[in-house]
Amino acid sequence: MPQTLVVKIGTSSLTQSASSQMALSTIATLVETLTHLHSLGYRTILVSSGAVGVGCARLNLTERPRRMPLKQAVAAVGQGRLMRVYDDLFSSLQQPIAQVLLTRRDLMQRSCYLNAYNTFQELLEMGIIPVVNENDTVAVEELKFGDNDTLSALVASLVEAEWLFLLTDVEQLYSADPREVPDAQPIKVVTPPQLADLQVKAGSSGSAWGTGGMATKLAAARIATSAGVKVAITQAQHPHNLEKILAGEPVGTQFEPQPRTEARKRWIAYGLIPQGTLYIDGGAVVAICQRGKSLLAAGITSVEGEFQSSEAVQLCDSQGKGLARGIVNYSSAEIRQIQGHQSEKIPLILGYTNADTVIHRDNLVVTANQ
Repeated sequence: MPQTLVVKIGTSSLTQSASSQMALSTIATLVETLTHLHSLGYRTILVSSGAVGVGCARLNLTERPRRMPLKQAVAAVGQGRLMRVYDDLFSSLQQPIAQVLLTRRDLMQRSCYLNAYNTFQELLEMGIIPVVNENDTVAVEELKFGDNDTLSALVASLVEAEWLFLLTDVEQLYSADPREVPDAQPIKVVTPPQLADLQVKAGSSGSAWGTGGMATKLAAARIATSAGVKVAITQAQHPHNLEKILAGEPVGTQFEPQPRTEARKRWIAYGLIPQGTLYIDGGAVVAICQRGKSLLAAGITSVEGEFQSSEAVQLCDSQGKGLARGIVNYSSAEIRQIQGHQSEKIPLILGYTNADTVIHRDNLVVTANQ
């Protein structure tokens, strides 16, 4: 089966930093590269930022909007312009594209998640390159991806991609910002254990018009590699690096993936937004993280947040380290009553029982390296 590639390019690479006008030469080279990769048999998805930045340029705004209604209006202006440019460039190479706008809500509901998967598969089977962006016009703050690095990682997980390429304004990851620390060391390959411990000094944004920085790319790499996707960070001004990386050349910074988990558990781990937190004792940590067991009420020490049964929560140890995510069988109010008790006492405490487990192992995903 042909490999699926997800390629993400950010606003700082799509626009000129001085004027916020579109960097057409970079975009054109990227389009040529993606079309060539498609001709070689790769199934390619482009995750593109830039709607707000392009909208600002179109409306002659001097800075990125801060108010959500204005930002959404500007995104609506910019998204049409951005897609027009992509469509013109891809069409000149006879390559059809499709616009896909997503919000976090689309990936939270299982039925919508599966619909999104099926749509991507149909587009790719038809030889179409999907161009994906967050639907800034309707997304609300609490349900935003936050940045398109995260969006691209979630899309890569969704479509079970082999590669996620994060195109940025530097050629690779460094131990510190090379613009501030001249002797910062380049990082060429990152293994899963190294990624878990990696701390890199990185700005919050690559430019005045973008929302991401190297820190968000590391977060995206953690999501994607946990889903079994290989990740590479490389320079957006040289899109041909994608072909070199696929050919095995040590270009940019490359992140080795973990073994791929099944689709539903990837949805639980990264598609859902935790509505609360359960703190668990040492015995429960060992049972869940090392033995693959379910979470029982006896292992819960405290509950944070308000949530209903069948909603997602995060599991943390006594030090607050996030360990896992899962879908609960009881509400926060019910768990506060049964925490620390043996399962056979649940009917006596509540007067009924939904399940012997608070989270069954089939609905539980370990997200931290142990």
